[in-house]
Amino acid sequence: MKVLLVNGSPHHRGCTYTALEEVSAELMKCGIETEHFWIGTKPTMGCIACYKCMESKRCWNDEDKVNEFIAKVGECDGFVFGTPIYYAGLSGQLKSFLDRAFVCKSSLYSGKPAAAVVSCRRGGSMGGWQDINHFFGMNNMPIVTSQYWNQIHGNTPEEVLQDKEGLQTMRRLAQNMAWLLKCIEAGKAAGVPMPEVEQPIKTNFIR
Repeated sequence: MKVLLVNGSPHHRGCTYTALEEVSAELMKCGIETEHFWIGTKPTMGCIACYKCMESKRCWNDEDKVNEFIAKVGECDGFVFGTPIYYAGLSGQLKSFLDRAFVCKSSLYSGKPAAAVVSCRRGGSMGGWQDINHFFGMNNMPIVTSQYWNQIHGNTPEEVLQDKEGLQTMRRLAQNMAWLLKCIEAGKAAGVPMPEVEQPIKTNFIR
């Protein structure tokens, strides 16, 4: 089983990475394979609603890392998306990244556990945490939580390592993720089928 940890910060090994690495280390202790994925610093274009991805199953724009990520989705069993907090929300890069990554292959995420991790200096973290969770809630993804909100505090990686409660929250999140993945695996082995997905019914407010 494998979990992909997505770093939505422009800093490759900053505070967000430090939080994700704590999750990764604990997942590996629980027998779960992990991989870090950094979205990088190149401009990440927002979705232009062209819907070409509905046919090709990939985004037409190859200038950033969205398609590279999409290619990995099928081989992963769970996801953790991390972001720094900017003005009480997730990073603009990650929002654009998620908009495109989820619309391209939304069916591949179904049934796969996911979690959001947020990093902030002092406050404002809940808006960003909730924004990421919206993607999971619309794609049949079990949302993994911890003993507290999945947040960590610090202005530098060194300060993050002083947030003992935050680090413990990351480890507990990893333990819960590992447990859920193993439960899903055990259910499949016991013949418990995944829920059948009905054809979506879309009722627009204006007809």
